[in-house]
Amino acid sequence: MTKIKNNKQYDLEERTYQFAKQCRNYINKLPKTIPNIEYGKQLARSSGSQAANYIEANESLSKKDFSHRAKICRKEAKESRLWLRLSDPGDNESLKQERLDLIREALELTKIFSSIVTKSS
Repeated sequence: MTKIKNNKQYDLEERTYQFAKQCRNYINKLPKTIPNIEYGKQLARSSGSQAANYIEANESLSKKDFSHRAKICRKEAKESRLWLRLSDPGDNESLKQERLDLIREALELTKIFSSIVTKSS
């Protein structure tokens, strides 16, 4: 039973890593407008932060610390969704679709972290 639980934790670590990596790739493709540059910087920070904080949550020293880190992950996932929504892919249809896919993933991660917070309280 414990082994399955650990595998799920590491799967979420990988999923948050992949999300941050996909956000980075998306940012690099955005048209270089002043708003996109600023929103891109914020997206890079928030998407990377949720991945890093989830790793820290898995190494937490207490249940309270784990819950706190999970709340930060949830907050950063919500922020990532905001920056994605504010970014402007221009007329590039494939970039628009990539943006929608990332928004969907940010929402799913938010729900996952909300569930973790609820269960850990």
